[in-house]
Amino acid sequence: MQVTKISLSGLSGLKELPPLSLYIHFPWCVKKCPYCDFNSHEFKPVPGAITIQAADNVGRSRVGDGFDEMAYVEALLRDFEYSLPAIWGRPITTIFMGGGTPSLFSPEAMDALLAGLRARARIHPDAEITMEANPGTFESERFKGYRAAGINRLSIGIQSFDPRQLKALGRIHDGDEARRAVEIALTHFDNVNLDLMYALPNQTLAEALADIDTAIGFGVTHISAYHLTIEPNTLFAVQLPANLPDDDISADMQEAIEARLEGAGYVHYETSAFGQPGRFARHNVNYWQFGDYVGIGAGAHGKISSHEGVVREMRYKQPAAYLQAIADGNPVQTSHKVGRKELPFEFMMNTLRLTGGFETRLFSERTGLPVSCIQSQLRQAQAEGLIEQDLTHLRPTLKGQRFLNDLLTLFLHDEGEN
Repeated sequence: MQVTKISLSGLSGLKELPPLSLYIHFPWCVKKCPYCDFNSHEFKPVPGAITIQAADNVGRSRVGDGFDEMAYVEALLRDFEYSLPAIWGRPITTIFMGGGTPSLFSPEAMDALLAGLRARARIHPDAEITMEANPGTFESERFKGYRAAGINRLSIGIQSFDPRQLKALGRIHDGDEARRAVEIALTHFDNVNLDLMYALPNQTLAEALADIDTAIGFGVTHISAYHLTIEPNTLFAVQLPANLPDDDISADMQEAIEARLEGAGYVHYETSAFGQPGRFARHNVNYWQFGDYVGIGAGAHGKISSHEGVVREMRYKQPAAYLQAIADGNPVQTSHKVGRKELPFEFMMNTLRLTGGFETRLFSERTGLPVSCIQSQLRQAQAEGLIEQDLTHLRPTLKGQRFLNDLLTLFLHDEGEN
C-alpha cells in the first residue's frame, strides 16, 4: 500500500490539554507466562510471606530473590514527584495499576500509595481506579482491603476457565480457582473486567464460546477478548505451540465471540473490549482518544501534552535499574518529542481502535494539526471502504476494523521527514 505525504500547512498548535490519567507499573509476578511480552519479572517469595524486606533503601533491591513492597511504593511516589512540574494543576481522572501482578502487593501498600498520590496531586473525586489481579493471588479479606483503600475496579487475568487451556498457557491457576476469583471479586467490587483469550492451542469454536458464556454468566460489567498473539522475545516465539487454530477458524471465533457478547448486552466499543452500557474502561478510552497519561514504575510509558507539543517517556525497565535511577533522581530512560509528521499516525493508531471512531474535531484538539492535512489519506481510506465519515464523526467500517493495520498504514509518514 502506498504511503502518501502528510501536509502540515496551517499547523495551529495545541489550544487545550486533553484529560490526564496515571498508569502505575508493578513489575513482579509469580511466574512469567510463555506468551507474555510485558515488563514482568518472576520473584521467589519467602515461605509464608508475600514480600521480602531485602533493601536498606530504594536504591538497592535483590530482584530475583523478592522485593520490598514499601520501598517500591516510596520509589513510585518519588517518581510521581519528578513528573509533577509537567502536569501541575491538572486533575487525574483515572488510575490504572498494571503489571506484572499488582495484587502481589498488600492492601496496606496500596493504601499508602493512593494516600501518597492524593497528597501530591488532585485526584478527581470520581476517578476510576483499576487494579489488575491474577486468580492465583485471590483471598476475600485481601480484596476487601483493596476496596477500602480506594480501588474501585478490578481487571482479572482469567484467560480461560478451561484447565487444559490454562495449563497450555502456563497459568498458575486452574478453572476452579478462576471461578472462585470472580466470585470473590464480585463480593467486594461492582465494576469488574475479565480478560479472556481465544485461538488457543487445540481450541475449538465451542470451547472458545464456553469461556465467553461462563464470563457472561457472572454478570461482570466488562469483558476483554484477545486473540492469542505470538510476540517476539517470548517463550512461545521460541517454542511455537502446536495445533494453533488457522486464520479461518480464528476469524470464526472472533465473529462468534462478538455476536455472543453483543447478544448478551455488551457493547463492542473497542477492538477487543466489550462493556455494559456506561461501564466502558474509562482509563483505556482516554488512551484511545489520544489523551494524556503519566507513567510511573519500572518500564512504564507516559504521554504528556503541552502547548509546545507531545512528549513520550519511558522509565528504566529492570526493577533494580529503576530503583537506582530513582535514588539518582531521574527515572526517565528515554524521552521523545513526537514529530509533527508522526502525530497523524499516532492519533489514528489509538482512535481507530474505537469501533465508533471519534469526533472529527478531536484530531485538531489532540494533535494541533488541521484535519485538512490528512484529507488525501481520508479520501483513499474511504475509497477503499475502510472508513466512513459524516460532518462530525469519522469511524472505521467493519472492513476497516478487520484490516486495521492496512488502514493505519495510510497515515505513516515518509522515513527521513521531520
